[in-house]
Amino acid sequence: MDISTAGWLVIAMAIAAANLPFFNDKVFAVLGTKWSGKPLFVRLLEMTVLYFVVGAVGFALETQIGARFPQTWEFYAISACLFLVLGFPGFIVRYLRKPHG
Repeated sequence: MDISTAGWLVIAMAIAAANLPFFNDKVFAVLGTKWSGKPLFVRLLEMTVLYFVVGAVGFALETQIGARFPQTWEFYAISACLFLVLGFPGFIVRYLRKPHG
């Protein structure tokens, strides 16, 4: 896999993973809950776990392509904020959109 394909794959995974908690009421889209709807803190906890999963896949792809680049705290702060921004459409659909009808 070349660098461009790996980069786009990680971006696509990040978009899907950031919105996954908002588009279903199951934890990680697999585990059912006793709640009628997931609380916001569970969705944010789910987003945190998915952030680390996408990051691990990104590091694995980077290692497969070649040498891994060292990252400092700034990289993690920016990537976490970007992950939150990527999840904003799901948040809008779940909490701010008024139902029609």
